[in-house]
Amino acid sequence: MTTQSRILIKGGKVVNVDFSEMTDVYIEDGVISAVGSDLQVAAGTRVIDATDRLMLPGGIDTHTHMELSFMGTTAVDDFHTGTKAAVAGGTTVILDFVIPQKGTTADPKVCCDYSLHMAVTWWDDTVWLLCHVSLRTNQNLKFFLENWDAMSSGLKRTRTTQVVISARFRSRVVFGEPVAAGLGTDGTNYWHKDWAHAAGFVMGPPLRPDSSNPRYLMDLLANDDLSVTGTDNCTFSVCQKALGKDDFTKIPNGVNGNEDRMSVIWEKGVHSGKMDENRFVAVTSTNAAKIFNLYPRKGRIAKGSDADLVIWDPEATRVISAKTHQQAVDYNIFEGMLCHGLPVVTIARGKVVYENGQLFTKPVMGRYIPWKPFLNLCITELISGKREPYTGEIIFIAPKRS
Repeated sequence: MTTQSRILIKGGKVVNVDFSEMTDVYIEDGVISAVGSDLQVAAGTRVIDATDRLMLPGGIDTHTHMELSFMGTTAVDDFHTGTKAAVAGGTTVILDFVIPQKGTTADPKVCCDYSLHMAVTWWDDTVWLLCHVSLRTNQNLKFFLENWDAMSSGLKRTRTTQVVISARFRSRVVFGEPVAAGLGTDGTNYWHKDWAHAAGFVMGPPLRPDSSNPRYLMDLLANDDLSVTGTDNCTFSVCQKALGKDDFTKIPNGVNGNEDRMSVIWEKGVHSGKMDENRFVAVTSTNAAKIFNLYPRKGRIAKGSDADLVIWDPEATRVISAKTHQQAVDYNIFEGMLCHGLPVVTIARGKVVYENGQLFTKPVMGRYIPWKPFLNLCITELISGKREPYTGEIIFIAPKRS
């Protein structure tokens, strides 16, 4: 008799941010117990064949809004349907923005681990001072750059991306986060003749009506000018969006993405040739784990890390559709997109929660994961990554005679 508490994954390629290798992975009691060849495992261990497939660290979605009450209504994907959809797409941790309401909790619902960002809902001199102190003490602050030259889904081609790129060039601890919507589609959909289709793409900040913007953002992500990927997942049904049928300012802002994020990035990033498998792991998992002080517990396949991982088939294909997705929302902004590369098995907390199109989730499978507020790991890596200036000899070249 096999047990889900012990799993051996054989024959696949482990992909981490810094290397890939053909090896096996042994999981026991929710933790990666061993990585290597010819592993000795206990009787009754379930064996999963990963031949011709990749083993990736479980995805980390850095930006979600599950069951958010907003603009007079509440997002249709709660912490249960939202995390269920997440694991179907290969994501095993979500970082949700919380606007606290008395008596609410995610714990009884979640199907994968989660953590929280605290949303600042007002701005004054006191908040500015707190942000200033936080930055001076290397604490983690996330700025939603919405009003900086009317930017797009987190980032725009002009000034905003240049702010991030320039700061990183000067060794500032700054990380840019495009969302899946901005990487996989664009704002030309706002001119669609079907009102419901156009309303489905309404989000804040809006997508740019420039069809080249997703490729530009993916280039920056591949080149390490941008660092992590979220989704801003905040789903409202068509009838909820219809609150603004006569006034677009009353359309509840929000789109889907947490189920399809990894497939969209693989399609637009890896399959297109812009990034390799290791960079994919960086932008979908490892960089987020490092920034939010979850690494190496999360974001890596190594002995002692949490057994959150995905068996990925780079040759498999699917067409994204609201008819087949797991989310509660009744449309999909990536409708009709052909994706090469899919999760075939998702393991969260050492248990198979998704396999070959079937979910094996139930509420309370996930846990709240606290994270420390200081960016010590990121700063240490930044400092250690600096090159020492050259101090050796330089040849002399005599000036040419005129």
